[in-house]
Amino acid sequence: MEQNVRKLSYLLIAICLLIVVPQTSPAQSITRKPDTGTPAERTARYFESIRPSPPQMLAFLLRMPKGGDLHNHLSGAIYAEAYVDWAAQSGLCVEQTTFVLSAPPCVPWHSAPVSEVRTNGVLYRQMIDAWSMRNWQYAGQNGHDHFFDTFPKFSQATYGQTGQMLADTVKRAARGHVLYLELMLTPDNGMATQIGQDVKWDDDYAGTLNKLQAAGIVKAVTQTRENLRQAEALKDSQLQCGTPQADAGCAVTVRYIFQVGRGAALGPVYAQMLAAFMLANESNPQVVALNLVQPEDGYAALHNFPVQMHMLDFLHGRYPQARITLHAGELAPGLVPPADLSFHIRDSVNLGHATRIGHGVDIMHETDAEELLREMARRNIMVEICLSSNDLILGVRGREHPLRTYMQYGVPVALATDDEGVSRSEISREFLKAADEQGLGYLELKTMARNSLQYAFIGGVSLWRDARKFTLAPQCAKDAPGQDAQTQACHQFLMGSEKAHLQWELERAFSAFESRY
Repeated sequence: MEQNVRKLSYLLIAICLLIVVPQTSPAQSITRKPDTGTPAERTARYFESIRPSPPQMLAFLLRMPKGGDLHNHLSGAIYAEAYVDWAAQSGLCVEQTTFVLSAPPCVPWHSAPVSEVRTNGVLYRQMIDAWSMRNWQYAGQNGHDHFFDTFPKFSQATYGQTGQMLADTVKRAARGHVLYLELMLTPDNGMATQIGQDVKWDDDYAGTLNKLQAAGIVKAVTQTRENLRQAEALKDSQLQCGTPQADAGCAVTVRYIFQVGRGAALGPVYAQMLAAFMLANESNPQVVALNLVQPEDGYAALHNFPVQMHMLDFLHGRYPQARITLHAGELAPGLVPPADLSFHIRDSVNLGHATRIGHGVDIMHETDAEELLREMARRNIMVEICLSSNDLILGVRGREHPLRTYMQYGVPVALATDDEGVSRSEISREFLKAADEQGLGYLELKTMARNSLQYAFIGGVSLWRDARKFTLAPQCAKDAPGQDAQTQACHQFLMGSEKAHLQWELERAFSAFESRY
């Protein structure tokens, strides 16, 4: 009897399992509904699925193609750890309370050999914090002041290191899947500044120009070419470019922007501008543009702003092929009086002839801001967006940042690093900040990466007939981006335009990247 009951129980269990568990073949059990849409759309859906996890988003963005980084100061791109090493190798001293570098001999009880960091961990930590935004909250300064005060502290470590700095920067760019860099630097080793100090400014645009030419400003142009040649040769040697062991950074295309110190006296400012215009006006130049740098809220920068815009206007008439991108609107309420927030971007575009704007944070404080935004969209004035920098220096982040406003009005935008070494950032973290804090999706990030090459100052015509809809130029309309050019017309077109060639390479990278999803 007991045995029969047990058999009956087993039978009932088996019947229940047949009812509860559906019978499927092995093939049926692993079938999934196909994910429809283009590769970009599927990738965008995957990106949204990992949005709750910033670490996963970062892993995704580290692999994502970025196009170009158009707003990158070379001296600020280097991490403090590298500067410490170079200062130690050069036998420099560091002042033990301000952490400013100086030439030897070191003064006992005042300065110490930087080489002591090898056995003095406290000194090492203090130098890294003083030369970057690491732990800046505990420095007794606001972010703005701590940021700009780092540069004079480590500046002596940069002397003679341009080639090494280039190598360091392009290696990091390659890691972030950047194809193209525009690096800001003062490439003439201060020669134009010295000439400008000697000649001085006399409120006569044409007259001062003639005096600068008579004083040999062309020597600064010649010196720039030689300095860049030597630096690139050293960079290529460091990275073993042209050999089987070449670093990935060798494939990053680099152009330069001559930075003019807007905080200097008007004589040196005008001389630097002139040298930059002469270089950038050449056909197929290495120095593709000029920019005004240093804090926009500084005394000289504020008070000389109108004159500097008129200088740009005058020189642009003499050297019309030179490109101009300007730091403008890197300001916030409270940093300067309200009136100084109301015109810098507009004047930089209309009087300074800037075709790109760096930062543009105070756009909504401009007079007739909405009209200005529509004008920038109509004229395709691109804004170089530097989210980490704006957060650290100005305290502008999240919903307070105008990135979404620019996009709403159709103003082209692209992400950039600004000073990734000082900020302790990198291009992938700028993309993460845009996604996590600004809520941007994959397709918006992809558009920004494409914009970075569309509005780059590299030579040649664009791959896109319509850069808003990313419609291919007629020569490549029959070819599929993401593959080798198949038609002869497209191949010749790409070979004749450095810009279009880079844009095609970006599309190939996107095709490979999106195929994963």
